[in-house]
Amino acid sequence: MAQAAALVVAEPILRLRGIGRRFGGLHAVRDVDLDVARGERRAILGPNGAGKTTLFNVISGDYPPTSGTIEFLGEDVTGLPPRTRAKLGMGRTYQKSRLFLGLSVEDNLYLAVLGVKSGHMRPVIVPARDRALRERARELTAAVGLEGREATLVGSLSHGEQRQLEVGMARAANPQLMMLDEPASGLSRGERVALTDLLLKLDPAITLILIEHDMDVALRVAQRVTMMHEGRVIVEGTPDEIRANQTVHDLYLGRGFQPDE
Repeated sequence: MAQAAALVVAEPILRLRGIGRRFGGLHAVRDVDLDVARGERRAILGPNGAGKTTLFNVISGDYPPTSGTIEFLGEDVTGLPPRTRAKLGMGRTYQKSRLFLGLSVEDNLYLAVLGVKSGHMRPVIVPARDRALRERARELTAAVGLEGREATLVGSLSHGEQRQLEVGMARAANPQLMMLDEPASGLSRGERVALTDLLLKLDPAITLILIEHDMDVALRVAQRVTMMHEGRVIVEGTPDEIRANQTVHDLYLGRGFQPDE
């Protein structure tokens, strides 16, 4: 009698268990469990104050959790600093731009590539190594739709172009997991369309998690959605399930959500 083949479940690239973060008496994040599969596009939604950015900061190592564990690529990274997590393959952007406005597009990307390389504090420039880093910077410029703007000062870019540049900087280390914090914030309609197209063309090998208030962007890009409210995960599902969920409609229309006791 033939035996049924065993079901093989792939290990998630990111696994959170019981993650909490307190600031004094404020519970910004509470008991969050989250599994993100390799290559998945995940959106984290929720109203202001839901704990989304705090959760990102805990995942990336900017804040230590006050409870719970974080596994990345099957390794417990709960106590590791942000730079070590970046070297392991995490890349991210922030709500507020962290760009060098007085430098060129290429120089910003060059510094992003350089920043994750070992030995980057050495004062001696090795020409062959430097050429390779510059080439990588130029590749990223083209990859995020800024080809031909390599020499442009970042301060003269439009807000949308700066967001595109931030995506390029997050990609500088060839991350396996890329986290984008409100990439469409402040963009015009045309810029949001361009950003969405950029995210849809992202290498499928890169796992993407994004926080986004623009539902049109988030639900077009995401394959799965996690909804947060008051620091907790309250709903998860596909974009179609999220669109049809009354709790999601209530939150985004400003009505209160009362969790089950």
